[in-house]
Formats: sequence, C-alpha cells, structure tokens
Amino acid sequence: MIHYQQKIRQQIVLPAMQFINQEKSGGIVLGLAVVLALVLANSPLRFDYAHFLHHHFGFVVDGQPCLNFTLEHWINDGLMSMFFFVVGLELKREFIGGELRDLRKVTLPVAAAIMGMVFPALIYLVFNGGTPVAHGWGIPMATDIAFALAVVYLLGDRVPVSAKVFLTTLAIVDDLGSVLVIALFYTSQLSMVNLLVGLAFLLVMFVGNKMGVKSIWFYGILGIGGVWTAFLLSGIHATIAAVLSAMVIPADSQISEDSFVARMRKLTRRFDEAESNDVRTLEPDQVEIIARVKTDANQALPPLQRLEHSLHPFVSFFVMPVFALGNAGVSFVDMDLAQLFDNHIAVGVMLGLLAGKPLGILSSVWLMERLGLGRRSKQLTWRRLAGLGFLASIGFTMSMFVTTLAFNSAEAYGQAKVGIFAASILGGIIGYRILSRR
Repeated sequence: MIHYQQKIRQQIVLPAMQFINQEKSGGIVLGLAVVLALVLANSPLRFDYAHFLHHHFGFVVDGQPCLNFTLEHWINDGLMSMFFFVVGLELKREFIGGELRDLRKVTLPVAAAIMGMVFPALIYLVFNGGTPVAHGWGIPMATDIAFALAVVYLLGDRVPVSAKVFLTTLAIVDDLGSVLVIALFYTSQLSMVNLLVGLAFLLVMFVGNKMGVKSIWFYGILGIGGVWTAFLLSGIHATIAAVLSAMVIPADSQISEDSFVARMRKLTRRFDEAESNDVRTLEPDQVEIIARVKTDANQALPPLQRLEHSLHPFVSFFVMPVFALGNAGVSFVDMDLAQLFDNHIAVGVMLGLLAGKPLGILSSVWLMERLGLGRRSKQLTWRRLAGLGFLASIGFTMSMFVTTLAFNSAEAYGQAKVGIFAASILGGIIGYRILSRR
C-alpha cells in the first residue's frame, strides 16, 4: 500500500505540482480552455452550450428575484471579481515594495503602458467613431498578462531579464489602467443608496486595517457580504469592489522578521529536544510545537501576501479557464461572414491591438528618451521592444471582459471577439518570432 502511494505521488502528484508552480502554466491552461470553448461553440452541442450559460441562479424573496442572474453573469461579476481582487493585491504590493515603488525608475514601462492604451483606443475610434458601437473603444486597450508572460517564459533565456521586467511592469500598469477605464466609462445607472452602503463597509475595513485587525475572515465577510454585494446592486461593476477591497487589506505582519527568526530558532531547539518515539505519529509535545510554528508563520506573513499566495493558483487554474469557457465560444457556423465587417468592430479591435499596442509602446519609449526622461538598458534593443509590443497586443482576457460591458448585442459581441482572437493569435506569433531570433 505504501509503495502504491509513493508511486502515485511520484507519477501524478509531484508532476502536477511542478506544472502548477511554473509561470507559464496558467497561460497554457487558459489556452486549452479557449480551444475547448471554440470547439463547443462550433459543434452540434453549441445550442446546449449557449442555453447552459443562460440558466438563472439566485434567490427569490417574497416572490421577487434577488441576486438572480444567469450563469454567464455570475462568472463575469462573481468569479472575475476574484481575479480583480488578486490584481488589486498585486498592484498594492507593487506600489509598496515592487516595480512601482519608485516611479522615477520605471518611467519607460509606465509611459509605454499609457501610450499602449491610448493608441489602440484612437485606432478603434478611427474606424468606429460617431457610430453606435463607438463605446467599444476600451476593448483593445488591455494586455493579457497571463498569455503574454507565458510566451516570454516559453522563450527562456532568449529574452533577457530586463525585457521580462519591462513587460511585467507594463502589464501591471495596464491592469491598473483597465480598472480605471471600467470604473469611469463602463458603469451603468447608479443606485446611490447601495453605493453608500458599499463605501460604508469599505470604510469599516479601512478602520479595521488601521486598528491592527489581521483576520482574513473579518475582511472576507465584509468584502464579499458588504462591499461586493452593495456594489453589485449599485450599478458600478462588482469587479471594482474587488479592487477597492484589496487596497484595504493589511500589508504588514503581526510579528517582525527578526522576532519570527528568534521564535523559529527557539521552537526548532524545543522540537529537537522533545521526547520522540519509534512510530509514525508524533508525541503531543511535538504536535504542539508544530502548531505553534504554523501560528507564528501565519502571523509573520502579511494578510495581503497570504491571500495573494493562496488565491493565485485558484484564479489561474479555475477562475480564468471558467471565464474563457463562458466567454470565448464564438460560433462561426451561425455567423454571417459578410456582416463581419459591416460596422468595423472586428477591424477596429484587431488593428487597435495589433498595430496600436506596438506603435504606442515604441513611440513612447522613443519620446521619453528624446526628452531625457528615461533610458533603455543595453539589452532592451528596438527589436526586442517591438517583440514585446506585439506580445502586449495579446488582449484576450481583459479585452473580452470589457466587451461584455461595452456591448449588449450578440452580433457586436461576436464581432469584437473575432477581432480579439485574430489580434491575440497574430500578435503572439509575431512577438514570438521576433524575440526568438538571437
């Protein structure tokens, strides 16, 4: 039996854990989910697939529906809130002690991210400005950090560290820009009462932070049951509540690093001196010492990083693939290709991403260097910058999410997704080819 368990661990558990811990794994799983969604949407099961996503789930109070939405709505407002919560945690960590701590040192990627959002929006408006679909200008602004970094890590040492840092910082600022765009321009009619209730819960979380409350349960109950629910009912997209909640999660630990080291040395010495036995179970004193180690370890880890570390695998390997399964299904069987270019949505999105991203990034770096506000490293050549620019045109996840907010029409939604897919695939291939050349 023990030999059988060891065999399972060596052949299944350990390889699975190694796969999960790789940076590129999330992008691979997300890509497989996209392929599955496309297969379902273009198979004989396409009507069942669409019908399943429009099933309603929720509550009924006194005969009136309450928080009663379709499965697709729950995915986009519920599960994606977890994604944006992790984004918010990452942004806060980067501002406190990461790439964005000193903006003077990251002027080039920050400027590249800003211009890499402005150029795609302008290109989209060139094709669709003044039309009923002009509201989709935010779709080509986003970069999918999971896919882009997955391609970079597939290239290995052919991409220098400075280029990886540049793309990572750019994608972080891009995420922040996308959150602001959603909050300011893709918000429906407001319910001020619910909005004030949500802000009140947020204030309680903030006060709790300042008073030294470190309980994950405290912030979880108030964040989900209070802030997220109130924002969902207020008309402001619920993902904004997730980002705001992340910003008030404590980023400091209960015990300092020096105190933690001293405690671990003391507990390790006690464990070494504790009476042991010759069986597989531990003695009560040993169990108590290990429990204290776990408690001290949790107290030494800031709640912000504890949540980020625990939620990141769930978001990467469940939330994002489920979002892709619910939103990436474009049915080409029922699509009239003659109408695909009627209103230029697909063209505007595709060229906005595929041309706007590289042009915005390259022109911003050139301008910042001309003005003396930034300088590239020797390894960050123009060719590598161009390759990173095309990788930044992979706008899959965030672009599709903005599409769900910008359009109510299934036809416009489908055309936008075609443009997103075309730009993301071509951008990934072109960027890979450019960066793979030594």
